[in-house]
Amino acid sequence: MTSLDVTPPSPRKPPPVPAASLRAPTLRDHAVSLGLWSVSLPLFVSVVPTMAIACRAIGVDRTMPLQRWYAGLQLRLTGCSWRAVVSPKVDPKRAYMFAHNHTNAYDFILMHNATPHYKQGLELESHFKIPVYGWFMKARGGIPVKPGKDGQSPAVMAHMQREIDAGHCILVFPEGHRTLDGRVGPFRKGTFFIARDLGLPICPVAVTGAFDLMRKGSFVLRPGHELTVYVDDPIETKGLPDAAIPELAEHVRSIVARRVDDYWREKGWPG
Repeated sequence: MTSLDVTPPSPRKPPPVPAASLRAPTLRDHAVSLGLWSVSLPLFVSVVPTMAIACRAIGVDRTMPLQRWYAGLQLRLTGCSWRAVVSPKVDPKRAYMFAHNHTNAYDFILMHNATPHYKQGLELESHFKIPVYGWFMKARGGIPVKPGKDGQSPAVMAHMQREIDAGHCILVFPEGHRTLDGRVGPFRKGTFFIARDLGLPICPVAVTGAFDLMRKGSFVLRPGHELTVYVDDPIETKGLPDAAIPELAEHVRSIVARRVDDYWREKGWPG
């Protein structure tokens, strides 16, 4: 884990996403991806049910070493390198809401080992019915949400509060959907109101390289990239008025977008 000093983001014109990162997968890409999945899927099917049973039997916190081992192994099986760059202001013993850009199905695994916190994510309630994956996410305490349903905020907040009381953090994806173009989309404000109401500081989280690994709508894995998780300075929310929440959401988004834009700027150089 690398430490860094965080400077305030300055507005800059977003660079173009390089054509190589947007190209359609080749036959070679499909063949390599098939080889990677042929190893990672059996691992997933064999280990994840065991972790789900362990969560039920001994409690989620005691399964953390197993979960961390599994997350690290699955990332190695993508054929990519991984690193975390974390602000020294992130306290390992404090509860946070981590606001993460949304790229692909590896997002939760990418963030899992970036900090020592046990992170609990919001999950569509329907996902809990997915064999193996859904069973595990429910067993580890995932927070269910129903898309488009009004009046569920009190139940969601109550679940979050239970997680915080247990010493856990909350992981959210404020875009609400995975990116289609590699950029960071607008952030929805709902989770920022909840963070304020719960008194949770927000840590902006930007992951770069994930769009090059796998894109929405495709299961093709493209190895050989560096996957970097940036966890920037916590931002206090307690006591903020409602009128300040849209500005907070945009400020967090600007920090995340700067990291992603810098990645594309460096990757496209000197294009």
